[in-house]
Amino acid sequence: MSESTITTKGQTTVPADVRALVDAKPGTKLIWSVTPDGTIIVRAKTKSILDMAGMLKAPKGRRVAVENMNAWR
Repeated sequence: MSESTITTKGQTTVPADVRALVDAKPGTKLIWSVTPDGTIIVRAKTKSILDMAGMLKAPKGRRVAVENMNAWR
């Protein structure tokens, strides 16, 4: 388990082994979440939603019109 210390300015360094695991580079954004029990979850935002473009292909012959996707019709 890795650890770091918070400085008087409220800063900390992400340990090198953690940076390597999430492929964090300078400029990588970190998303901080605190659960009701006080657990802190930090996620590295290394991908953009745009990186997912083209990952899913529509099954052939099974297209659905946008107006048919509305669940409240």
